[in-house]
Amino acid sequence: MNQPQSQKSSLGYFRWAFIVTGLGLALGALLGWQSTGTLGGMATVFFICTVLAVLEISLSFDNAIVNANKLKEMTPVWQHRFLTWGIVIAVFGMRIVFPLAIVAIAAKIGPWEALVLAAREPAEYARIMNDAHLPIAAFGGTFLMMVGLTYFFNHEKEVHWIGWLERVMARSATIKGIEIAFVLLLILLFSHLLEGEDATTFVYCAIYGLVTFLAVEVIGGLLDASQRAMSEAARGGLGAFIYLEVLDASFSFDGVIGAFALTQNLFVIAIGLGIGAMYVRSMTIMLVEKGTLAEYRYLEHGAFYAILILSVIMYVQTLTHIPEVITGLGGAALIGVSLWSSIRYNRQERQRETHAPERERLHA
Repeated sequence: MNQPQSQKSSLGYFRWAFIVTGLGLALGALLGWQSTGTLGGMATVFFICTVLAVLEISLSFDNAIVNANKLKEMTPVWQHRFLTWGIVIAVFGMRIVFPLAIVAIAAKIGPWEALVLAAREPAEYARIMNDAHLPIAAFGGTFLMMVGLTYFFNHEKEVHWIGWLERVMARSATIKGIEIAFVLLLILLFSHLLEGEDATTFVYCAIYGLVTFLAVEVIGGLLDASQRAMSEAARGGLGAFIYLEVLDASFSFDGVIGAFALTQNLFVIAIGLGIGAMYVRSMTIMLVEKGTLAEYRYLEHGAFYAILILSVIMYVQTLTHIPEVITGLGGAALIGVSLWSSIRYNRQERQRETHAPERERLHA
């Protein structure tokens, strides 16, 4: 992040992502050759890694924008920490450790046994992961829903994309806890659509997701407030870092679970999703350094609408399967429309500025 943005092209931000892509795809091809001993098997694993990377990127456009929105408030020290330590946690923590932890807890075995199970019995490993989808969707969906609603239920928010709706939400933000009440009502609604033990599991895990969001907000506020008094370098630091890590984890749930529809090999999944995570990191850096969020005023709105839709989809997935391609394309489409709206707004503003002197001369 040292090169001046005026001298750095957009492609320059993706240098490390391109390097990791080459290494990851080569490793995937080698894994395919070792596991099958055929060129066809090698090509198949290579292709799956590529598809998983694309899937992760399509699901994480909104993640990059939200990360950038939070990062611009952080000090350079903590920005650097998130973009270094954070990517390690994202790639190894969420793409390898998290699936192993889920299987270890669900199967009541140790982490090493879970790793052995992933290597020797991938079908059983995938079955356990899929069985854990309901609690993961309830937890992650609730957390993401709170992230999206908190953005719109903000009485200080002045820029509105879908004006009639966002103005109502901004005014309603004066009602304390309205977004929490909205989420609780949705939790009750979906719990009634489920049956027996699934309904109980959904409610408990959704409440855990809600409590986690509130806890992260409270802890982040306390940490940042105490650190602000200690030094300027700590402002927007540890609290924001924790918030972003939990947020990234919530975004990752759907991609990790959905990856098992393509392959049951944990290591292939880690390679493919890890490549995608590097592009998310690169997009985040580019958005922060180029000031893209400030230049395109509705881009954040599109990202947060995409988050809300993703959270609802995660809830619906507790009832029926929704292909990940729909999730990814839906979010990307919303962001694309918000970008187009931003460009149109900028064009209209330039036209107003161009014609303003002429109008003033005519009035004079």
